[in-house]
Amino acid sequence: MPLYEHVFLARQDVTAQQVEELTTRFKGVIEANGGSVGKTEYWGVKSLTYRINKNRKAHFTLLNIDAPAAAVQELERQQRIDEDVLRVLTLRVEEHEETPSAMLQKRDRDDRGERGERGDRGDRGDRFGGREDRPRRPRPTEEVQAEEEN
Repeated sequence: MPLYEHVFLARQDVTAQQVEELTTRFKGVIEANGGSVGKTEYWGVKSLTYRINKNRKAHFTLLNIDAPAAAVQELERQQRIDEDVLRVLTLRVEEHEETPSAMLQKRDRDDRGERGERGDRGDRGDRFGGREDRPRRPRPTEEVQAEEEN
């Protein structure tokens, strides 16, 4: 069966509990049509780039689906009917990733420690990319400049 990554956005007004219930209901639709849902990730409430139906934020949820195309079509049809779902995106993929998605990995990046020693660069570092390594270009003297102007 084909593999899909499916992301849906739910209104910010609904609670996290209601989003879980939506996810459970959508899993049931897939399983009733002969498919299975592998991994489910709740990405939380995130700001939208632009308003969607007067909403500035939405609950994001990812589903890794292994199902026939008819099951995915039925899922999308049910989501279009549901007033709590703002947008849907389904992509067919060659294989599912076992590691957490990029959205969940982004949180881990913020947990990095200090940058450590900066060596002999001081606070600002070498701003000009190592100019002292390049030879200086000879500057024309005032006499040479006067000759060039004539």
